[in-house]
Amino acid sequence: MNLLITGGTVVDGTGAPPFRADVAVEDGRIADVIAVETGAGAGLKPASTTTLDATGLFVTPGFIDIHSHSDFTLVVDPRAVSSVTQGVTLEVVGNCGHGCAPIVDPGRVTSNIYGYRSDFGLDWRTVGEYLDRLEAGGPAVNALTLVPNGNLRLAVAGSLDRPSTPDELRQMKRLLAQGLEEGAFGFSTGLEYGPERACAEEEVAELCRVTADAGGFYATHTRNREGEAEETVAEAIRTSAVANVPLQISHISVVSRLAEDGRRAIEQAVEQVDRARAQGQDVGFDMHTRLFGTTHLSAALPPWALEGGRDAVAGRLRDPAVRRDLEAYRSIVTALARGDWRRIVLFDSKGRPDLSRRDLAEIGQEMGVDPIDAICEILLAEIEAGQDLHGLMIIAFAYREEEVRIAFEHPDCMVGSDATALACDGPLRGTSFHGAYTWAAWFFRHFVREKAALSPQEAVRRLTGLPARRLGLKDRGGIRKGACADLAIFDPAAFGERGTTFEPNQTAAGMVHVLVNGIVTLRGGRLTGARAGQVLRRV
Repeated sequence: MNLLITGGTVVDGTGAPPFRADVAVEDGRIADVIAVETGAGAGLKPASTTTLDATGLFVTPGFIDIHSHSDFTLVVDPRAVSSVTQGVTLEVVGNCGHGCAPIVDPGRVTSNIYGYRSDFGLDWRTVGEYLDRLEAGGPAVNALTLVPNGNLRLAVAGSLDRPSTPDELRQMKRLLAQGLEEGAFGFSTGLEYGPERACAEEEVAELCRVTADAGGFYATHTRNREGEAEETVAEAIRTSAVANVPLQISHISVVSRLAEDGRRAIEQAVEQVDRARAQGQDVGFDMHTRLFGTTHLSAALPPWALEGGRDAVAGRLRDPAVRRDLEAYRSIVTALARGDWRRIVLFDSKGRPDLSRRDLAEIGQEMGVDPIDAICEILLAEIEAGQDLHGLMIIAFAYREEEVRIAFEHPDCMVGSDATALACDGPLRGTSFHGAYTWAAWFFRHFVREKAALSPQEAVRRLTGLPARRLGLKDRGGIRKGACADLAIFDPAAFGERGTTFEPNQTAAGMVHVLVNGIVTLRGGRLTGARAGQVLRRV
């Protein structure tokens, strides 16, 4: 279908000033951009062309979610409602060392897949098979993946509490090379999570070399150890420099919780990036738009405690000796707490709904136990209620807006959801992940309309052209002749989030039309039912 988008203000993704223009779409691509002042569009519309009215609206490239965890939810429900209704047309999955492939032992990897559900089988093993499965489902958005280090470790490591052996590392490099050959765009680590906490810097560098040889990039959720804010970014830069691989530092502002002076920690992180770039290194970074962290409550447990089936895990959680061992384990959850368990709030527990939206200090006090014992009791209740052990999320109030703003205002800061694509109905009904419905909408409303910290064209560039450049996608992320017709058309005075901290599952306001590969996926604020997304493979 040919389409002419008329009367809109084009914000083209380059950072250039907005301009009035009509945009012609043919066969999934932008056929022409006709500046209204020239009058060149007169008579352009043939009889077979449909018109889409964009009067009073911005016409921008579709937003690119550089840091998504929709690996599994796009398989479960490919409609990606939370994404489409914010103008998102491309998601990058496989981040933070988490993802859907490769898989050797399905029973071992499920805890490393955000949104995993046992009623949906893992009927793939390789990265290529996963991409084929994703493609067969017909996603509403485009998608591409990284190869997650957690999956590599879970595939080959005999023990996760030590660095990989030379033989294990050889196997990991082989699996990584295979995934990159099958179309992955790069490699990711989640060095703060259980499967990867023991990874040595040298083994990560070896895997980065494989990535560099294949032409991919390295995205890292850094090690993030308390008191080591500067070192956590330094390690990432050092590792990528040794391997000569492009680096993407994920949600860079998390370093604020590693130091007493959170603002200075972020300033130092950004300064390190700028120094590396000045020396010719390819370093980028992104940030999520929540003013809190979120992860599974089960991330408080070491990998060995999660081995085996539900009964095995429950048995360990009941064992007093195991609980004492858990008190000494430093997890992402304890790191987020920073010694103050009032920071950690349980979201919606199905096993103990009476504890939902309460902090772990209060819950532990009510139970008469310390916070680690309280975590064990809560997870036991989830198991006994027949719920997914890894479905229960926490909210960690670990960031301040005045701190994270430092990263957002840097001209090279990209923006990502750090969430999963969801829908309020269908198989994902009742599932929540903070940021899913709000990330892009919050970013535009907050920094453009409310704070006037960014111009509209600069905010759009961060969401489109900048991440497209990181991904090496020359035909996406911009409005120009020949580019793929991924387009977001919205009211700049109304675009914003409706989801809140405790009622997150509300679609954004102000997004009017969305095109994915030239197909209208959202029209007049309503989903059309079209699912025109493509699974992109690096070639």
